[in-house]
Amino acid sequence: MSATTETSPQGSGATDTGRTGPLVPKAPKKRSRARGASIASSVTMIVIGLAFLVPLLWVVLASFDTEASLSVAWPDTWSLGNFSAIWNAETTFRPLLNSLILCGGATVVTMVTAILCAYPMSRFRFKAKRPLLLTIIFSTGLPITAIMIPVYSLFVQVNLIDSMFGAILFLGASSLPYAIFLTKGFMDGVPIEIEESAWTEGAGVFRALWSVVIPLMRSGLAVATIFTFVSMWGNFFVPFMLLLSPENLPAAVTLYTFSSQYGQVAYGQLAAFSIFYSLPVVALYLFLGRTLGKGFAAAGGVKG
Repeated sequence: MSATTETSPQGSGATDTGRTGPLVPKAPKKRSRARGASIASSVTMIVIGLAFLVPLLWVVLASFDTEASLSVAWPDTWSLGNFSAIWNAETTFRPLLNSLILCGGATVVTMVTAILCAYPMSRFRFKAKRPLLLTIIFSTGLPITAIMIPVYSLFVQVNLIDSMFGAILFLGASSLPYAIFLTKGFMDGVPIEIEESAWTEGAGVFRALWSVVIPLMRSGLAVATIFTFVSMWGNFFVPFMLLLSPENLPAAVTLYTFSSQYGQVAYGQLAAFSIFYSLPVVALYLFLGRTLGKGFAAAGGVKG
C-alpha cells in the first residue's frame, strides 16, 4: 500500500509564493483627489463670487450714503437723499424711457430679422450658405468703432442724425450678426420632420415657422433676446454719436452727467441711479428666464 501525499497544484503554489502582500485599495486615493478638486472648485467659485459681490455691495451701500466715495464703507447715517435727488423726469425717468424705446425697439427689429434670416440658413441648402455663414461670424467680431465714422456721414446725408428711428435701425442692424448666429444654432435643434408634418397638413412656410418652429425654440429665443437687449442697454457709443438732443439721450449716455467738469463725481447719486438703471434688465430676465430651464419642448418626440 503506497503512501500518498497531498500536494497543491503547481499554478496555485506559484501564485501563493508569488504574493508579496495584501492588495492596497485605490478608492481612498480617488476620494482624496475628488475632495481636493471639489475644494479647489469651491474656492474658485467663492473668489469669482466675491469679485461680483463687491461692486454690487458698493452700489447698495453708496446709494444710502450722502457722503459716499469709491471705498466700500458702511454709511454713518442712512439716508434717502440720493434717491430724492434723482427722483425727477430730467435725470431718471426720461432717460430710462428713452432707453426702453431705443433698446426695446431695436431688440424687436433684431429678433424678427434674425428669425427670418436664420430660417432659410437652417432649413435650405444653397451654394452661398457657407460663405454667408462665415461672413456673419466675421461680422460678430467687427468693432463698432470701426464703422461709426462712415455711418455718421451716411446718417448726416439721409437726415437721420438725432432721430430715434434711425438710432433704432442702426442699433438693431449692428446686433443682427450675433443674433442670427445664436438663432440659427437653436433652430437647428428643431427636427425638420416635425415641420414636414405640418407641411403635409397644408401649412405654408410662414405658418409652419410661426406655429411649429418658434414655439419649440422658446428657450433659445429667450436667450438670444436677453443677450441682444443687454448688449444694447449698456451701449454708450452709438446713441452718443447719433443722438444729439438732451431729450433723446438714453440712460447709458446720461450717466456722465454725474461727473462734473472738474473731475468730481456724485458717487451716491450715481449708485442710486445705477439701481434704477439695472431694473429693466432684471425684469426682462425674470420675465423670460422662466423658459430657460424648459429646454427643447419636443425632445424625444421624433423617433429615428
